[in-house]
Amino acid sequence: MDELFMKEAINIAKTSTYEVPVGAVIVYDGKIIGRGWNRRETEKDPTAHAEIMAIQEASRFLGGWRLVDCTMYVTLEPCAMCAGAIVNARLPRLVIGAMDPRFGCCGSNEDLVRHPRMNHRVELTTGVMEKECRLLLTEFFRELRKSGKPK
Repeated sequence: MDELFMKEAINIAKTSTYEVPVGAVIVYDGKIIGRGWNRRETEKDPTAHAEIMAIQEASRFLGGWRLVDCTMYVTLEPCAMCAGAIVNARLPRLVIGAMDPRFGCCGSNEDLVRHPRMNHRVELTTGVMEKECRLLLTEFFRELRKSGKPK
């Protein structure tokens, strides 16, 4: 099942042509109830990350902020802001495609989602379709360098 939902996160990441291609889905009872992709450039909003967008949609669907019976699938390891939102939403499980050694806070640089002082800890699964997730980013930044457009 993890690959099935990660494929959907990858497909969502591909829909954004001007943003860093990160996709996230939240699953409840075997169904996707939240989807998100990076929209920072489009919305001129530093908080418009894929994970935040997916959490907001899933919360609206469930009618509350606690996502206790859900799993998030995301193509790239969440940053500090998103890791904090995942903990605050009480997501029990997080599935990550590619780790982010520069900005990741779910095991790479820091591990906020499993920090012993947090009031909630998240079960992690990493490396699901890692090659495909990493390729999305590699191709995006290769094309960006070719075009000479600053990001």
